[in-house]
Amino acid sequence: MLNLERLRTLDALARHGSVSGAAEGLHVTTSAVSQQMAKLEREVGQQLLARNGRGVRLTDAGRLLAEHAARILSQVALAQSDLEAQRGQVVGELRLAAFPTALRGLFPAALAALRVDHPALRVRSREVAPEEGVRAVLRGDADLAVVLDWYNKPLPMPDGLAKAPILDDPVEVAMTEDHPLAGRDEVDLDDFADDEWVAWPEGEFCHEWLLYTLRTKGIEPRIAHCAEEHHTQLALVAAGLGVCVAPRLGRDPMPAGVRAVPVRHRVHRYVYAVWRVDADRRPSIRAAVRALQDAAPKTR
Repeated sequence: MLNLERLRTLDALARHGSVSGAAEGLHVTTSAVSQQMAKLEREVGQQLLARNGRGVRLTDAGRLLAEHAARILSQVALAQSDLEAQRGQVVGELRLAAFPTALRGLFPAALAALRVDHPALRVRSREVAPEEGVRAVLRGDADLAVVLDWYNKPLPMPDGLAKAPILDDPVEVAMTEDHPLAGRDEVDLDDFADDEWVAWPEGEFCHEWLLYTLRTKGIEPRIAHCAEEHHTQLALVAAGLGVCVAPRLGRDPMPAGVRAVPVRHRVHRYVYAVWRVDADRRPSIRAAVRALQDAAPKTR
């Protein structure tokens, strides 16, 4: 008989591409991954891993078994989902992921409500960028992720995922109170062609969105500073070091001396939850989506 946990280890190795990545995804040590693989090789009587420089790679037999393992684990997840649905109870463990402002603006209220309404449910959460949240759900490292689309640039979404809307998050531009445009009721992004920007780290989905949006307006953005968290970005703006995009979700309190002005042609991002289709019937997923929707601030 093939051991399910050893197949899970093989699947993690195939998805992550390394022993260290598999260990991180499974929340175990690298030694535990190596031990599980050694036992699996003895069970099947074939070599599944081969040395590849300082790392390892799957052999032909390893890739073949990994393909079967992915299908087997998907069926197990579907069976667990169906059993949960048949039982109709919100129990077990639920692993959530979200980008920083969603974690700050949604999770405290949503997770507190889940604790009160479903005390038998154990929730774990972590902060990741939107694109990493999608990958975590696909890999099975998270059960549900809160991610986003910009109004003019959707996040690439692979097959096999279900989704539900959480909120439509308006976006403004933050600047110091003495900025020439701070007294306006509305601004256009074009108005900041000569300003320096405080943005997200290079390579992130939101950073690429800012570059794409400004360049479509004929503006080559001057990115002066990069920071992951909006509150760090706002602190840099408060120091007079540039302007930044300021979504409303999870933004308050604003630093002293900073004003956020709405964009005339409404800029917004769609915040939504994603999970694997094979977990679609899990009551815990449905409960988490409802809690997130209830926690969402009403936009004005």
